[in-house]
Amino acid sequence: MSKINQLQEIIDSSNNIVFFGGAGVSTESGIPDFRSESGIFKSLEKYGDTPENLVSHSYYLDHTEEFFDYYKENLIFKDAQPNPAHLKLAELEKAGKLKAVITQNIDGLHQKAGSKNVLELHGSIHRNYCQICEKEYDLDYILESDGIPRCECGGIVKPDVVLYEEPLNNAILNFSVDYISRADTLIIGGTSLVVYPAAGLIKYFHGSNLVLINKSETPYDSYASLVINDAIGETLSQIKI
Repeated sequence: MSKINQLQEIIDSSNNIVFFGGAGVSTESGIPDFRSESGIFKSLEKYGDTPENLVSHSYYLDHTEEFFDYYKENLIFKDAQPNPAHLKLAELEKAGKLKAVITQNIDGLHQKAGSKNVLELHGSIHRNYCQICEKEYDLDYILESDGIPRCECGGIVKPDVVLYEEPLNNAILNFSVDYISRADTLIIGGTSLVVYPAAGLIKYFHGSNLVLINKSETPYDSYASLVINDAIGETLSQIKI
């Protein structure tokens, strides 16, 4: 039996699926991942600094204008559209099989595809708030600001994204743990499962089927019911609902 047929059988027999995805889910939408040869980390090299520093809370505080220059140029892909992976996951949710999408991505493409229950571990480029009065601003406000985006009250408008050195949102993390712990099938896609604490979520899964869809191997392949080393959009587009 082909791996696609195996995946089809798992999905057909499941009623409480949770999807956990990383940067690889959005690469087929033209958004680079982090660690590949064409990824975001490579683009950071021309800045003469480490990626962990350039997108860290410390760098944001100490070099705010430079942070926003890099952020706007390299981390926002406003015109990106959902790919077959996003669309199929939205279909699965609409059919009642998929209960939650847990994502490490900040691009908002799951919602754009129609998914309703999306838990964003690392926040979203589409939410921005004043650090003084907490007024909310949209993505266009950030993109159209010269230099450091500022609120009408004078405060800096910070993207609601989790930087290095910043903790994940505890409420989102707890919801994610709850969904994963109750799932009968956990599909993990487009992530190398090496970044913690997000990668540690897999230990809360005790259901029947662990499916890993990623172009490269992960440290958890030997624990999976099914491993597919291929692009996730290409894979999920072959599933019938």
